[in-house]
Amino acid sequence: MSDDETDPVAAALSGSTDLYDIADWEPRSTLDGVSVSLYGLLHASRRWLLVALAVLLFVAQLAATILLAIRQPELGVLAALSAVPALAIVGYLWYGDPTNREPLEPLAITFVLSILFASIAALVNTLLNPLFSFVPVVGMVLYFFLVVGPIEETVKWLAVRVGAFGSINAVVDGVVYGAVAGLGFASIENALYISQGYTQALSAESGEPIVAALQTATSRAFVGPGHVLYSSFAGYYLGLAKFNSDNAGPIVVKGILVAALIHATYNTAVTYLPDLIPGWNLVVFVGFVITFDAVVGYLLYRKLKRYQSHYHRATNS
Repeated sequence: MSDDETDPVAAALSGSTDLYDIADWEPRSTLDGVSVSLYGLLHASRRWLLVALAVLLFVAQLAATILLAIRQPELGVLAALSAVPALAIVGYLWYGDPTNREPLEPLAITFVLSILFASIAALVNTLLNPLFSFVPVVGMVLYFFLVVGPIEETVKWLAVRVGAFGSINAVVDGVVYGAVAGLGFASIENALYISQGYTQALSAESGEPIVAALQTATSRAFVGPGHVLYSSFAGYYLGLAKFNSDNAGPIVVKGILVAALIHATYNTAVTYLPDLIPGWNLVVFVGFVITFDAVVGYLLYRKLKRYQSHYHRATNS
């Protein structure tokens, strides 16, 4: 029974009357024992149930993409190369960790989970997209801020929470794991877009499909780093939440909100700016993406530098 909440019947009669199944409870019957055992099983396996669901959705949604990459190895190579800029940012964050560099195993687990959980985001985004298509002018803005940003940043956060949370030994460790989650998400998203570009060009018989895939891979190489940066913010606040358990919930929510708002702002900009800026083309797009990511990266850099300076003060005092 909780110290701060007591049922009035229990408060008046506890100790003098048997209140089992009235205002008090402990396992007595066979059904009670089964209930305790079933709860323990569900509680212990909840992570694996989530992973199993993600695997099923991943196979159902992305099987065609994976098979295409196997039949056309050059598409797999393009997908891997498109993730190199995002990987470089992850490497910088991992190497620059002022505490201890994170071990390979939890990094790998986070990467794989983020790939699997991306299928959950894809399903939710697809199901909810039609609801916003009927809203004039601002429909896509609402879709990005209410669905895409929050959902995608939440599933990347889940990859860290399920896979590597126990390995976070300092606040900034969350940044590294968040970045790895973003890398996994960007990798599978890049592969999906590249394969779609290839198959669309193939079916339309307009030019060389591999050229279309190469163009898609080039643009995705500049988009991928954004995923790493957004989820790094959510990871930072997850690390902060681990060491501030009294306010863990609001801290986690703040981190996801920050990541989702940045993410949605980017999506909104690249959706609406081409219609607002004369002469918008691939070069302008790449310039905008680099500028946007540079600003977001600088904000993250400042946050990490603040932690680093305090860490050095703490360890040198």
